[in-house]
Amino acid sequence: MATISARELERVVPPAVQLKRRWGSLLKHAVLIALSIAFVFPLYWLITTSLKPSSQVMRWPPVWFPHPLVWNWYPQAMNFEPFGVFVKNTLIYGCVTVIGTVLSSSLVAYGFARIDWPEKKYLFGLMLATLMLPFQVIMIPSFILFKVLGWVGSLYPLIIPPFFGSAFNIFLLRQFFMTIPQELSEAARVDGANEFTIFWRVILPLAKPALATVALFQFIFAWNDFLGPLIYLNDQSLFTVSLGLQSYVSAYGTQFGMLMAAATVATLPIILLFFLTQKTFIQGITMTGLKG
Repeated sequence: MATISARELERVVPPAVQLKRRWGSLLKHAVLIALSIAFVFPLYWLITTSLKPSSQVMRWPPVWFPHPLVWNWYPQAMNFEPFGVFVKNTLIYGCVTVIGTVLSSSLVAYGFARIDWPEKKYLFGLMLATLMLPFQVIMIPSFILFKVLGWVGSLYPLIIPPFFGSAFNIFLLRQFFMTIPQELSEAARVDGANEFTIFWRVILPLAKPALATVALFQFIFAWNDFLGPLIYLNDQSLFTVSLGLQSYVSAYGTQFGMLMAAATVATLPIILLFFLTQKTFIQGITMTGLKG
């Protein structure tokens, strides 16, 4: 059977249809470019403000391109507050909660996706219903609980809860696990493997993209979390980056150049992390099926 090349196909398509397609493609690209500029502009303003002299930071009309470039805000920002301590605490918070979230959420998701047991669907629906509860609703009861446990003023209220799973991450992993053929689990059972062996040696190696996505989500959440540290931490030596940035805003005034420099340094690790892991991240999202 003869095949039609792209050029021959263009000749067959009427010129009016070709023109309509080109205008449609041009319109889509124009919208995407406009949205990209809208999303990138805050980052551009953040970086340029961190490079402006004090006289240009609050000038109106605004200075779009700083001249001359001033780099001294960065060393001043790093020395004004113990920024290295903030980064260390945030890394502890992020890395520990990533481990807890991945382990707990994958275990629960495996139970919902691969094991048949009574009332599974009802409990899964109940778990999903917790997604509708905003943090502000459970904030006071959680604070009272951690106050009774004596954990307020430490990192425990931030790093322990992720070890009990996250509804969104459980849902994400459960959907991915359901796309893995059941024949693999049945073959492992025939060979004498129990459920935990199947989970650890069969399912998890196949779910690396989804696990990486969950880990990335959790780390970004921990890095950007402000409300949790604000509620539970009262010692500056335990402050995270997001809470530490608040220290640059004082009752005696705000050095916006210094604040923007510190915010730029705090933003760069997340940007680099995404660019380094975007292939795995996108693969984990696209391969998460909607099978239910």
